Amino acid sequence: MRAILIVLGLVLLAGGLWVVFGHGSYSQTDTLVQIGSAKLTATHDKAIPSWMGIGGIVVGALLAAGGLFSKR
Repeated sequence: MRAILIVLGLVLLAGGLWVVFGHGSYSQTDTLVQIGSAKLTATHDKAIPSWMGIGGIVVGALLAAGGLFSKR
Protein backbone atom coordinates (compact mmCIF):
# COMPACT_ATOMS: atom_id res chain seq x y z
CA MET A 1 0.00 0.00 0.00
CA ARG A 2 2.88 2.36 0.76
CA ALA A 3 4.37 1.87 -2.70
CA ILE A 4 1.03 2.66 -4.36
CA LEU A 5 0.70 5.90 -2.37
CA ILE A 6 4.24 6.95 -3.21
CA VAL A 7 3.90 6.21 -6.93
CA LEU A 8 0.47 7.86 -7.19
CA GLY A 9 1.75 10.88 -5.28
CA LEU A 10 4.77 11.26 -7.53
CA VAL A 11 2.62 10.96 -10.67
CA LEU A 12 0.23 13.65 -9.42
CA LEU A 13 3.16 15.84 -8.38
CA ALA A 14 4.79 15.54 -11.81
CA GLY A 15 1.49 16.18 -13.59
CA GLY A 16 0.83 19.23 -11.46
CA LEU A 17 4.26 20.66 -12.21
CA TRP A 18 3.73 20.00 -15.92
CA VAL A 19 0.44 21.94 -15.87
CA VAL A 20 1.77 24.83 -13.77
CA PHE A 21 4.75 25.44 -16.03
CA GLY A 22 2.43 25.91 -19.04
CA HIS A 23 2.63 22.67 -20.96
CA GLY A 24 -0.81 21.31 -20.10
CA SER A 25 -3.42 21.79 -22.81
CA TYR A 26 -6.21 19.96 -24.58
CA SER A 27 -8.00 20.35 -27.90
CA GLN A 28 -11.66 21.25 -28.21
CA THR A 29 -13.54 20.99 -31.49
CA ASP A 30 -16.57 23.21 -32.09
CA THR A 31 -19.06 22.96 -34.95
CA LEU A 32 -19.47 26.41 -36.47
CA VAL A 33 -21.95 25.71 -39.28
CA GLN A 34 -23.80 22.58 -40.30
CA ILE A 35 -25.88 22.33 -43.45
CA GLY A 36 -27.17 18.83 -44.07
CA SER A 37 -24.26 16.39 -43.81
CA ALA A 38 -21.63 19.09 -44.45
CA LYS A 39 -20.25 20.93 -41.47
CA LEU A 40 -17.55 23.44 -40.71
CA THR A 41 -15.56 22.82 -37.54
CA ALA A 42 -12.82 24.67 -35.67
CA THR A 43 -10.31 23.15 -33.27
CA HIS A 44 -8.98 25.24 -30.39
CA ASP A 45 -6.14 24.43 -28.01
CA LYS A 46 -7.12 25.32 -24.46
CA ALA A 47 -4.80 25.50 -21.48
CA ILE A 48 -5.55 23.47 -18.36
CA PRO A 49 -6.24 25.90 -15.48
CA SER A 50 -3.26 26.49 -13.21
CA TRP A 51 -5.36 25.85 -10.09
CA MET A 52 -5.68 22.23 -11.19
CA GLY A 53 -1.89 21.99 -11.42
CA ILE A 54 -1.47 23.50 -7.97
CA GLY A 55 -4.06 21.07 -6.60
CA GLY A 56 -2.18 18.17 -8.19
CA ILE A 57 1.06 19.32 -6.60
CA VAL A 58 -0.50 19.62 -3.14
CA VAL A 59 -2.38 16.30 -3.27
CA GLY A 60 0.60 14.50 -4.82
CA ALA A 61 2.98 15.80 -2.17
CA LEU A 62 0.58 14.77 0.61
CA LEU A 63 0.16 11.27 -0.82
CA ALA A 64 3.88 10.77 -1.35
CA ALA A 65 4.69 12.06 2.14
CA GLY A 66 1.97 9.87 3.63
CA GLY A 67 3.42 6.84 1.86
CA LEU A 68 6.95 7.63 2.96
CA PHE A 69 6.18 8.31 6.61
CA SER A 70 3.56 5.58 7.08
CA LYS A 71 4.40 3.10 9.83
CA ARG A 72 2.82 0.09 8.11
